Amino acid sequence: MSTTWLITNFIAAFLLPPLSLIILGLLGLGLLKRRRNLGQTLIASSLISIVLLSTPIVAGFLLDSLKPAPVAFTGKEADAIVILGGGRISDSVEFGGDTLGRFTLERVRYGAWLARKLHKPLLVTGGAPDGGIPEGEMMRASLDREFGIKDVRWVEAASNNTRENARYSARLLKDSGIDRIYLVTHAWHLARAIPEFEALGLRVIPAGTGYSLSVPAIPLDFLPNAKALQDSTLATHEWIGLLWYRIRT
Repeated sequence: MSTTWLITNFIAAFLLPPLSLIILGLLGLGLLKRRRNLGQTLIASSLISIVLLSTPIVAGFLLDSLKPAPVAFTGKEADAIVILGGGRISDSVEFGGDTLGRFTLERVRYGAWLARKLHKPLLVTGGAPDGGIPEGEMMRASLDREFGIKDVRWVEAASNNTRENARYSARLLKDSGIDRIYLVTHAWHLARAIPEFEALGLRVIPAGTGYSLSVPAIPLDFLPNAKALQDSTLATHEWIGLLWYRIRT
């Protein structure tokens, strides 16, 4: 297991909701006796933030704020398709071992659809920061067995994060004379992923998945639920990641 990956994710857990807001509330609770007004303010801020982030209307806004406009493709924009890994499930009981997680599978599915439509070679990228089979290898196997896609030309299996996805993939692509790519990942991840590939001299055509049509709000959109809190956490993770990458540039 990568020590850097473990430390990064441990720190992230304390920065992201709901843990960050729980800690804020506990801090307020601890201050009630000494600084009652401040303690009450922190507790109220914690509860209000959790409620707001748990509503679909707020979660949807946060995710949409990260998504670039969808693009229509003709096949002339780029010369290869790059699919970014998005997590895996270790020791899956039903599959008898490691398998692709939800986000990776959604990206692989869209990448396969795009490959059939545009007739472009594929690069899959993703390592194994927590040990086991690298995501890149599992993505290639899934494209072959489950989607009938044989033309996975490059497999990058050493990266532990988005920045390394870009760095190691760029080497493979440039060795093959390719500098224009369709980048497949979730739409809310593109804002962080695109600059990483562009910084390495690649021209990136965003190929996001997970877009949703804008529809009028309904009463249920204002009621908290666990799915909305998860979406808000995803958005917060991306915004923190964007800030961190800019600091480290």
